[in-house]
Amino acid sequence: MRTATRVLSAVVLFVSTSASFAGPCTTAIEAMQAKLDARVAAATAAAPSAKESTAATLHRQPTPDSIAAAEASLGAGVSTQKAAAALSRARAADAAGDKASCDQALADAESALSQ
Repeated sequence: MRTATRVLSAVVLFVSTSASFAGPCTTAIEAMQAKLDARVAAATAAAPSAKESTAATLHRQPTPDSIAAAEASLGAGVSTQKAAAALSRARAADAAGDKASCDQALADAESALSQ
């Protein structure tokens, strides 16, 4: 019984402290990332194909930034690239606990996606 109580206490402690690591706008960043992912998926489906890059053949997973950069080189995805950059700034501000900068970066991302 003592072992079960210790395990339960450890789990409760872990869950309660992990929530405190979230920044002031983590939830908004996650929502904006979902919007960006949807935009990238739509742009990818509509954009012309390009030759597979050397990096792609090395079994590396693409990031939203690398996908946006590839689309920009094809003449598509400029707004998604700007949104991805703004989202990166939002994550940095969120990690620093700077809500005002985070909110501004999220507004910039939203503006880029609405273009």
